[in-house]
Amino acid sequence: MTWLAWLTIAVLITAVAAVTGIKPKGSRHVARTSMMGVARGVLLFIVVVVAYMFYRAR
Repeated sequence: MTWLAWLTIAVLITAVAAVTGIKPKGSRHVARTSMMGVARGVLLFIVVVVAYMFYRAR
């Protein structure tokens, strides 16, 4: 696997963790805060931009 494939896997795992609110034991609670809402909004914005770039490239 190339470095790009590993990077893609890491980004997907991070995105799933960010959207679902999964957190390790002992970490701070941010699932129901405005910070998590902003993070989800930014993630959605990035997905829309990438989807638009794929659409325009096609």
